[in-house]
Amino acid sequence: MYVGRLCVAIAIYLSAALKFNVAAPLDLLVTSFLLVATVVVTIASYWHTHIRGRLPGRTFLYAQALYDVALITAVVHVTGGPQSDLTPLYVPLIAVTAVLMPPASTALITALVGIVYFADVFFGHRTPMTAQVGLQLAVFVAVAAVTAYFASRVSVMGAEREALAGELRQARLEAADVLRNIPTGIVTVDADGQLLYCNPAAEQILGFKERQWRGRSVMPEFARIAPEFWAAITATARRGVRAMRVEATVRRPDRTFPIGVTTTTLEVETGGTPRVTAIFTDISDSKRLEELHLRAERLEAVAELSASLAHEIKNPLASIRSSVEQLGRAKRANPDEKFLTGLVVRESDRLSRLLSEFLDFSRVRATECRPLDLHAVAAAAIRLVREHSDCPDDAVIDLAGGSTAMEGDEDLLHRVVSNLVLNAVQAAGKGARVTVRTGRPAPHELPRGAGIENPVALAVSDNGPGIPENLRARLFDPFVTGRVGGTGLGLAIVQRAVEAHRGLVLVDSTEGKGTTFTVYFPADRRKEEAA
Repeated sequence: MYVGRLCVAIAIYLSAALKFNVAAPLDLLVTSFLLVATVVVTIASYWHTHIRGRLPGRTFLYAQALYDVALITAVVHVTGGPQSDLTPLYVPLIAVTAVLMPPASTALITALVGIVYFADVFFGHRTPMTAQVGLQLAVFVAVAAVTAYFASRVSVMGAEREALAGELRQARLEAADVLRNIPTGIVTVDADGQLLYCNPAAEQILGFKERQWRGRSVMPEFARIAPEFWAAITATARRGVRAMRVEATVRRPDRTFPIGVTTTTLEVETGGTPRVTAIFTDISDSKRLEELHLRAERLEAVAELSASLAHEIKNPLASIRSSVEQLGRAKRANPDEKFLTGLVVRESDRLSRLLSEFLDFSRVRATECRPLDLHAVAAAAIRLVREHSDCPDDAVIDLAGGSTAMEGDEDLLHRVVSNLVLNAVQAAGKGARVTVRTGRPAPHELPRGAGIENPVALAVSDNGPGIPENLRARLFDPFVTGRVGGTGLGLAIVQRAVEAHRGLVLVDSTEGKGTTFTVYFPADRRKEEAA
């Protein structure tokens, strides 16, 4: 726009100068003034919009349009008015105005052009109204209308395009934000196994950095870390076989854990290489919870069977004991018979105690639910264990944490703590050091999907030899014990008592480094039952 304005002014001035001999002095003066004014206005406008970097506002555009109207009118006037060949210069002026300004402003400038042109024709050159003049005015109006219409359509399309682009940017940002923050790993590779995408969760689960493998074949690394994961991606890439919740094992230096994997292929353009996306997540917590539920169901079945068998056996056993005892007291009984009857009586008593423990195991129920302090319950249980005959004299039992309010059966919780602490000191033996901690767990400590609202935690840690690998899966089953002389019912009772409180118990043990039992309870047990 600036260059066109200068070109017009310079061309008119040169034309007047070349025709100096025939041109009127006033026309030459006017063209000289227009040239100087145009240069000044153009430089000022360029400085405002390009040097200062200001956006052209409505006032600026009005000023530019008014100056251009004045410039073109002056040019048309000195070049013949109605007979001027430069009258069409009004057309680009009107068109540019229609593009840059609203329709109302375009109509105003078009009306101004018509008025000044009409005034120049009738008053400046005293020419009567002709068809040519009417045609020029009609052209001005037509150009303004057509250009304004198309400009408005372009403006609407531009606004819609900007809105669509904004929505697309927002969708991409939201999708990227979701992919960055979800705990599910997502990996995309091409047909050659080159890594195309890997979100932070995938980096954390698989234990490698995307920047080290982007654009490189990552399949050998997958085969090393998780062979089943590699096999699922390979099957999808080569044969199009999609994996649906396949279980794989990730083997990292720090730990080994299961993941659930689903693979899919991405649609690509014709001739493009296929891409495979694997979606996976750490299912350690879900597997753990599944084992807990199976364990609880198994214990419930054992408890029902135990109660039935104990009742069926205990009464006949009492009769047998009484009869044998009477036979042993007979005067005709010889020493061997007395020894054997005494042995039968002792073993009957031992079997009776075992049956009583079985009945006790089957009767574990949370009968009384009331507000209590788990920390105080733990303190009372620790005092009891310290007086137990199996507690070594040099055993150290520390209680950490603070007041922990919850609702539950105090007697049952007392048994949970005392059983866990007694097991700990018995397992650790001489020099036992046991730490009992109560409090509220951090959100990440509770397994995902545990379903315990407002949880409280009880943790019992020892410095014992740890639990052998072959016992861990059956640790809470009745009669499973790693201690000589143990009945194997202590942890089974703990499991039943925790289940009665709608809680869960987890075990972390490393051979040679000790064991930690962590129990989670809902603080509001009555609300938990209502739910």
